[in-house]
Amino acid sequence: MLSPYQRYRFYEILPGLSIWLTLVLGLFLSFFRPLWMIYIIIIFDIYWVLRVVYFSFYTILSWSRFHKAVKLDWFAMLKKDLPNWIGKINVVFLPIYNEEYGVVKATLDALSASSYPRNRLYVVLSGEERNLQHWQKIQAEIKKDFSSSFADILFYTHPDGLAGEIPGKGSNIHHAEWEFKKFADDKGWKYEDIIISVFDIDTIVHPQYFAHLTYMYLKHPNPTRSSFQPITLYNNNLWDSPAVLRVMAFGTTFWMLFSLARLDNLVTFSSHSMSFKAAIDVGGHAKDIISEDSRIFFQCWLHYGGNYEVSPLYLPVSMDTVRDDRIWNSLRNLYLQQRRWAWGVENISYLLWQYGKHPEISWHKKLVTLFHEWEGKWSWAVVAILITFLGRLPLWVAGDQVRQSALFFNTPHVLEILMTLAMVGLLVSLVISMLLLPPRPEHRGQHNYLFMMLQWALTPVSLLLFSSIPCLDAVTHLMLGRYLGFNVSVKKRSL
Repeated sequence: MLSPYQRYRFYEILPGLSIWLTLVLGLFLSFFRPLWMIYIIIIFDIYWVLRVVYFSFYTILSWSRFHKAVKLDWFAMLKKDLPNWIGKINVVFLPIYNEEYGVVKATLDALSASSYPRNRLYVVLSGEERNLQHWQKIQAEIKKDFSSSFADILFYTHPDGLAGEIPGKGSNIHHAEWEFKKFADDKGWKYEDIIISVFDIDTIVHPQYFAHLTYMYLKHPNPTRSSFQPITLYNNNLWDSPAVLRVMAFGTTFWMLFSLARLDNLVTFSSHSMSFKAAIDVGGHAKDIISEDSRIFFQCWLHYGGNYEVSPLYLPVSMDTVRDDRIWNSLRNLYLQQRRWAWGVENISYLLWQYGKHPEISWHKKLVTLFHEWEGKWSWAVVAILITFLGRLPLWVAGDQVRQSALFFNTPHVLEILMTLAMVGLLVSLVISMLLLPPRPEHRGQHNYLFMMLQWALTPVSLLLFSSIPCLDAVTHLMLGRYLGFNVSVKKRSL
């Protein structure tokens, strides 16, 4: 009989085991059953072409909704259609560690430029005791520049070394939420009237974001049972970032566009909004994990018996790429960021552990949710390796008998046709990326538009080195019980 610890460790091993079994089996078949592997690769490539078309359709659909949403005056609609909006309170949580004041100021400038009344917007800034001198300096600058810009600015300091915490964004937000609860209780506010938005400190919101959020919150039939997910762009320093960082940043945006249109596997990611009631009901954002942004959805989904969802917001928030002054540092930052995001694989073991405690959720719902999480991480780690390496390996190592078969002669042509068809996804990515580009800065010549198009030739290398391998790294660490800490993404902008 396994102990609870052993059972949980078994759940943590399973995702990585499934990925490594796939890769090892692919290697084995390539050398010992190359014809079998060739059949598998052809079938897989056909499946992948269909999936690319499927992905492209929903990405285009989501972009069209985004294109319409950014043209609407959401605050005018809010005042006209929903006069009870005045009773809602918007609160923005911004965790800070070692970011420079210029990044903080840009975020607060964007908040103060919102179409939503600033006297209805509360800003919570939470710094770290372990970087206290920097945090105190940031506080002084904020008070000097923004003391009268919002309904209130609340400053909290997250103590260092609290029991049961992993230092990082999750524990910072968790502490700030419970400190803010005291403030809300003193005000006598109802938690269901409070809409919280949890942003990274470099998040630049669209001017209509809070009007759109409040509109959607009031229109939702049960707003305390939904999170609200905007489109994530990485436009703040995009023009000054290396091509690989731009390709990966756009890839994240396209994944979000696809997920917003699909809905059935939409989970909160990075910047998101929700009712304060839901956050408090589930104990706040998790303080002892890395992937608190997605975990908060699963916490709510389980707590409410599967009756919780994510509603799409087709307005953007924009953040920084992980650019550094040196390209090698930028690439290292990108790898670590992707590995940290892939650490969301820890949600699989969490779900397996929790399922037995929630008999009120149907097994169909449980299996569908688990499949989306598991298949997503499996594809993330495996697909680029299958397409770029294992898909060709049996053709390189096959013996003379296999090489004489018609299948062997025709396979390269079949794979070439399938990969050509899959280029539709790359073309869609190129076109939408050009449409999503922020205005070109003056110090960048018009020839840079050409580089923005040519950069997509780096996609195969980018997916292998900065997507598959970091994900494989993350799931292997979890499988071996070598838990990762929270690495803070370094983000720099050109002055």
